[in-house]
Amino acid sequence: MTKITAAITAVGGYVPDYILTNAELEKLVDTNDEWITTRTGIKERRILKGEGKGTSDMGVEAVKDILRKTGIKPNEIDLLICATTTPDFQFPATSNVITDKAGLSNAFGYDINAACSGFLFALTTGAQFIETGKYKKVIVVGGDKMSSIMNYEDRATCIIFGDGCGAVLLEPDIDGYGVVDSVLKSDGSGRAYLHQKAGGSVKPATHETIDAKEHYVYQEGQTVFKFAVTNMAEVAYEIMERNNLTSEDIAWLVPHQANKRIIDATRIRMGLPEEKTMLNIQRYGNTTNGTLPLCLWDWEKDLRKGDNIVLAAFGGGFTWGATYIKWAYDGSKYHQ
Repeated sequence: MTKITAAITAVGGYVPDYILTNAELEKLVDTNDEWITTRTGIKERRILKGEGKGTSDMGVEAVKDILRKTGIKPNEIDLLICATTTPDFQFPATSNVITDKAGLSNAFGYDINAACSGFLFALTTGAQFIETGKYKKVIVVGGDKMSSIMNYEDRATCIIFGDGCGAVLLEPDIDGYGVVDSVLKSDGSGRAYLHQKAGGSVKPATHETIDAKEHYVYQEGQTVFKFAVTNMAEVAYEIMERNNLTSEDIAWLVPHQANKRIIDATRIRMGLPEEKTMLNIQRYGNTTNGTLPLCLWDWEKDLRKGDNIVLAAFGGGFTWGATYIKWAYDGSKYHQ
């Protein structure tokens, strides 16, 4: 029996127009461009402006980008999985909102929340539906409106995050291209160091939680940094070992864009040079679930059929993982 793999056959993306620069942040909190750039590698980030705008609005644009490129009709999509930490609502799922706004009338959908690793978890999940033969066209969306949970008086967090969204189309392949292997991990004890204190069922919203600014991102930066440096690098190396890949075999590392020092630690552990590492943190900051698909979107034109690609991420929870993909098409075909 022929083995079916889930191949990425198109990438879509969207970032808001408004650019929040380091210079502008200097006016909001006690920081400066040199401090931010040295510690994170970030120069600017995109912010979604406009009343009533949420993560779904960016997700819709990423989905439409895929449909436009491929010529696929909205009603041909079977399933949409949305990885997000900033859903439009507590319920319904943001995936449901995206399918409605994008006209995906035959698709069902649901959300996955694994913080910054969510896109990897959703990609692996979406691949299962293709591999079993159940569905032919699955879209995986990853994106966040991090500005909605950001305290712009907290210089430790507000310099890091931005808004953005990416998406990939998964289709069946019988020639070995697509998602080959994933190593996904989590450790719930890490929740103490990176979380949102209030707004969930443990601590519902009250006047007191709002006044205490507990609906924003809380992070103990040094602890998170240490865990991320070690675990993201090790899991990326593990996926290489499991699949007998050397640094020469790998065309691209697609790392979560949280901090350039974490990215550097991962590529060095893998034995990769900078030129094989996708880096757009300087332009977008950390868009959480959006970082990996936005990298693929930015570099799509440079990707070649047969490229060995490793995606790696680390997120609050803690969650982390790596995925090995054999790229299925020459991305230049969408960028003539």
